[in-house]
Amino acid sequence: MEYTVQKLANLAGVSTRTLRYYDEIGILKPARINSSGYRIYGQKEVDRLQQILFYRALGVSLDRIKKIVTDPSFDGINALREHHGKLLEKRRQIDLLIANVEKTIASAEGRIQMTDKEKFEGFKEKMIEDNEKKYGKEIRKKYGEDVINRSNEKLRKMTEEDYDALKNLEKQMKETLSESFENGDPASDLAQKAADLHRQWLTYFWDHYSKEAHAGLAQMYVEDERFKAYYDKEQPGTAAFLRDAILIYTGMKKS
Repeated sequence: MEYTVQKLANLAGVSTRTLRYYDEIGILKPARINSSGYRIYGQKEVDRLQQILFYRALGVSLDRIKKIVTDPSFDGINALREHHGKLLEKRRQIDLLIANVEKTIASAEGRIQMTDKEKFEGFKEKMIEDNEKKYGKEIRKKYGEDVINRSNEKLRKMTEEDYDALKNLEKQMKETLSESFENGDPASDLAQKAADLHRQWLTYFWDHYSKEAHAGLAQMYVEDERFKAYYDKEQPGTAAFLRDAILIYTGMKKS
């Protein structure tokens, strides 16, 4: 069966503008253009659109999707299996959050007693969910799906002791950063200590540290308004100061 842009848009629940944009960027070309100048899509294009929408639902960037679906070795069946696995994992996370909220309500009402471990497990899933909503698109685009998925899995395995140590380290890093910001020199010993504490903080989330990735993240703190607002909340200019300190710390910028 063949579809015009309008019919395919209605079928897939997307806008005609979206389909035209997918054509423009080369991620979903029509099968042909008819004599009236209309884009016509066949079964192959319908299947590809399904794959694209699956990936979009999982938060994958269009640039990444294009590389995947236009790769000559792309295997649609294996891609569907991959989608299925990720959706099952997402459902597991949501089920865990729902169960945790239900237990929390029951605990607050005095119907059950909730252990600290149960509270902590639900909290970790909530942290992952919040981070994905706020920053998932950008960090997945920057670092790739596998890196972020491994980071999330590392967070899930974090113990309460690890979490307490992480929060203490984060507090120490912020205090050191704030104090070093006062002297205005990102190359100072104190600023470099803040950069080192930031590296230590990252190792709780990253399974592999690299100076390049550390520097790249620091640059994103300045370029992304949400990260910038977080660091500049108390002292405007802190995000840029931290970036400069990290660039010096990693050797990407000379003092």
